[in-house]
Amino acid sequence: MTILSEGNLELSLPDYAEGKKFEGHGLSHCMKAVDFIVKEQDKVLFIEFKDPDNPKASQKDRKKFAKKLSSGELVTSLCSKYRDSFLYHWAEGASEKRRYYYVLIAVERLEKPLLLALTHRLKCQLPLKGPDSRRWRRRIVHECGVFDLESWNDHPLLKNYRVRRV
Repeated sequence: MTILSEGNLELSLPDYAEGKKFEGHGLSHCMKAVDFIVKEQDKVLFIEFKDPDNPKASQKDRKKFAKKLSSGELVTSLCSKYRDSFLYHWAEGASEKRRYYYVLIAVERLEKPLLLALTHRLKCQLPLKGPDSRRWRRRIVHECGVFDLESWNDHPLLKNYRVRRV
């Protein structure tokens, strides 16, 4: 079993998946990056962790995160991270597997309506589907979602990708 770490969070991968920490790709001056890219036989997961409850986070950091969350800036940043990571992955000659983008806001529990609203905004801003003209022949992402720790570990699609704080 592979374990990927970000701060004091650990993501356990199932044996059938191969993953890597993606930050540090060499283009940080012009491209943002998700934390992890995980490949399965038929899909690729792009995973981003946000950790406002990190015990090492200062009160200033927590306030800054709360402001980004309430202003909508967080979703805009999450979109940029996915799009840039997708483009980088595509430029590497990645296959046409289905792509999924999952974001963990590592707090014990957020209100379900907030998670649903963040997921909806993320789907709209990525965008999940192309323009109404139907000119796009491929999706840049097949599904996305925003989770807290509880909903991540309880979600049926992520049941084999457990996250824990160490």
